[in-house]
Amino acid sequence: MSALHPIVSVTGSSGSGTTSVRNTFEQIFRREGVEAAFIEGDAFHAFDRAQMREAMAREPTLSHFGERANLLPELEAVFREYGATGRGRTRHYLHDAEDAARFGGEPGTFTPWEEFAEGSELLFYEGLHGALVSETLDIAAHADLKIGVVPVINLEWIQKLHRDKAARGYSTEAVTDVILRRMPDYVTTICPQFTNTDINFQRIPTVDTSNPFIARWIPTADESMVVIRFRDPKGIDFPYLISMIAGSFMSRANSVVIPGGKLDLAMQLILTPMILRLVERRRRLL
Repeated sequence: MSALHPIVSVTGSSGSGTTSVRNTFEQIFRREGVEAAFIEGDAFHAFDRAQMREAMAREPTLSHFGERANLLPELEAVFREYGATGRGRTRHYLHDAEDAARFGGEPGTFTPWEEFAEGSELLFYEGLHGALVSETLDIAAHADLKIGVVPVINLEWIQKLHRDKAARGYSTEAVTDVILRRMPDYVTTICPQFTNTDINFQRIPTVDTSNPFIARWIPTADESMVVIRFRDPKGIDFPYLISMIAGSFMSRANSVVIPGGKLDLAMQLILTPMILRLVERRRRLL
């Protein structure tokens, strides 16, 4: 953790909604005039798409959720370097033709490594492993604010199925195979991170999602509730949150439940002061 070069980490599995959370953070950064450097977790995959297919053929349980398919020592090194110096590097993984047109290159490959632009006030990470602690790694220790995005698992699968079929052209069978392949790493690598996060946002549908593999639609925000859990509730103004978010209530001493359509508002109310505290502390030290 670093007062001079803070790190914000958003962690969630594929299809969990971390991209939407990143959009909310970008709004906060833009509105508050915060200069941020960004890391996409996919940038630290160990293999491009063709290499990953070859590796999976040799090792049937290999998945992007696990340590073996990622450059996690390198990710921890970037977190450590940024916290110490405000410097580091990243790249982009090109998922599709749109990414390829934007950054240059072929879908399924990586752009070259590039150094962060000078003058960033914090580092923002969004990916699979931002709160990881293992026998050899402690990425969580380097992040000043750790956010978990955790829909209930059937909803997560519905979101992944719809995204991968619509945006990436996969079949239901192909997506199902990926889900099954990832389950061991989901249990051992992804789930434990949500114990390390400072705040978790867990979306829960209020419609039937019993069989996610035949669901025709993703439940809408208005068909969902969101549980917001604070690891340390000290200093959280719960009466203020309840008064500002219509239809919300406390379910435990450290948890608030809100209507799904109020998620962006809740994140703005909760996260903006936290970001400002990190940035203002940094500016005072300068």
